[in-house]
Amino acid sequence: MTSIIVGLALVLGSFFCFTAALGLVRFRDVYMRMHAASKAGTLGSGVLLLALAVHAGELDVVTRAIAGVLFFLLTAPISAHLLARAAYIVGYKPCDATVIDELEMAQDDKRQ
Repeated sequence: MTSIIVGLALVLGSFFCFTAALGLVRFRDVYMRMHAASKAGTLGSGVLLLALAVHAGELDVVTRAIAGVLFFLLTAPISAHLLARAAYIVGYKPCDATVIDELEMAQDDKRQ
């Protein structure tokens, strides 16, 4: 039963990592690409680490795998947000598919 759970988790984690890589190649601008990398990449890496924890079954490996998942969950969204904000401030504008640019409206409010 453990082998089946580990196998399914590996397939699921690999699917999310592949989706993140596909998003990096296919999306139009830096903001869409960053979203794909931070969301799907974090989920895929987390599921792969949990599969490792289930497969190993040793307390030290499980502890490190859970710590890795928590580290990914805490750092990836925050770093993606900061990088996107820095890219916007430097001058990378969203693509034409972006309907509402809330950051531009927030910056206009600060200037007034």
